[in-house]
Amino acid sequence: MFTDEEGPAFWSVGVLARLKATGAQTEERFDLVEEWCPPGYATPLHVHHAEHEAFYVLEGELTIFCGNERIHARSGTYVFGPRDIPHGFRVVGTESARILILATPSGFAQFLVEAGEPAKDLTSVPDTPLDLERIAAVGAQYHIEILGPLPD
Repeated sequence: MFTDEEGPAFWSVGVLARLKATGAQTEERFDLVEEWCPPGYATPLHVHHAEHEAFYVLEGELTIFCGNERIHARSGTYVFGPRDIPHGFRVVGTESARILILATPSGFAQFLVEAGEPAKDLTSVPDTPLDLERIAAVGAQYHIEILGPLPD
């Protein structure tokens, strides 16, 4: 069990990811990850071939792309992203966003760990650019396929 500000934290794929539950605690059934995303942040369009992903917006606003849908998501919004469906999200507005991601079965949290680095400072976004080649290589090990940038 972790309280609000507890759980291993990593700067990974451009966000601060705090692991709330991983396969080690859930018999490999799911991962629960809290992500803090800076204003303007966008994931690449990608596909999870091994797990479903569910998003719950805690703070901020996102545009979530899932298949052919474009969903405006505010605090309190839940969106389900089935495996094998291209998806991604973009933080909109001038505020950061905080989301919970539930991925089932587990594996997504380990991808974030391997693609990132432990967060020594939880407030300063690293100034290194995203290494999409590295993210794609690590993602491939976890059956995550990077497709390219999000649609406009």
